[in-house]
Amino acid sequence: MSAMPADTKPPGSKYDKLIAAAKDTPMVTTVVAHPCDESSLRGAIESAQAGIIKAILVGPAARIKDVAAKHSLNLSDYEIVDTAPTEAAAASRAVQLIHEGKGEVLMKGSLHTDEIMRAVTAKEGGLRTNRRVSHVFVMDVPAYADTVFVTDAAINIFPDLDAKRDIVQNAIDLFNQAGFGTTPRVAILSAVETVTSKIPSTIEAAALCKMADRKQITGGLLDGPLAFDNAIDTEAARIKGIKSEVAGRAQILVVPDLESGNMLAKNLTYFAKADGAGIVLGARVPVVLTSRADSARSRMASAAIAALLADARRRKAPVAAA
Repeated sequence: MSAMPADTKPPGSKYDKLIAAAKDTPMVTTVVAHPCDESSLRGAIESAQAGIIKAILVGPAARIKDVAAKHSLNLSDYEIVDTAPTEAAAASRAVQLIHEGKGEVLMKGSLHTDEIMRAVTAKEGGLRTNRRVSHVFVMDVPAYADTVFVTDAAINIFPDLDAKRDIVQNAIDLFNQAGFGTTPRVAILSAVETVTSKIPSTIEAAALCKMADRKQITGGLLDGPLAFDNAIDTEAARIKGIKSEVAGRAQILVVPDLESGNMLAKNLTYFAKADGAGIVLGARVPVVLTSRADSARSRMASAAIAALLADARRRKAPVAAA
């Protein structure tokens, strides 16, 4: 890839900067839903010990304590909110605590993604806003110069144009607010770089770029449709005759659908040895969405990103009158 630096950095190096930046901000209170296995409980505790979050553990207390005892994890510094022994009960109570102002971030524990997202997106008592909820993988690819966002590869299965507008805007807002920089380069991916009626995603890519021209999407620099090679490799873009500020240097990769996004993210993880942090946007608070296969560094990076975003929102919020 022409976008690669001459001396590639070791895995996790970009995450080191994120974690260091999060440590420099006030800890954000994070409600952890159902941390009932070692990886989720350890991830929350290690993020708290690193000074990134203040964790509230929500779920069946006896089971949480059993997991802690089995794996020699000390819970003495953490509040535990006891619930019925079901994933749904833990998810519902965790969302309720957010409504009560007890937390600024929601974190998925060992429960299924569908369970926590059902509580987040519930029409009654959920954390909906007027923005579509979407997921971003924030990926540290050792062979690529920039941190790469891949969206949406976890929540929206076949998003239409309106949903894609929100998916793009959510990712741009995260990039701008969480300290990654300003005006990210956004590639709208498809199989080819030309618009054709035979591939509907190329038409939607072109429409999204025009929406950005008309200020329906703001804060980023969009180009598309772009094939993956044209998006991340300057030489591939040159050979194809594509001249843009995005081609070959993309920082946000917007995929056509969940299937392609999931495959892309996992290819980067297993073939390119990338780390992938996960966060859900568009809800009232950032939602840390991790997988059981995530490394400890990825879990901490996910918490760090949510903490940086929560801190940015906190500083942006109007001060109440005395």
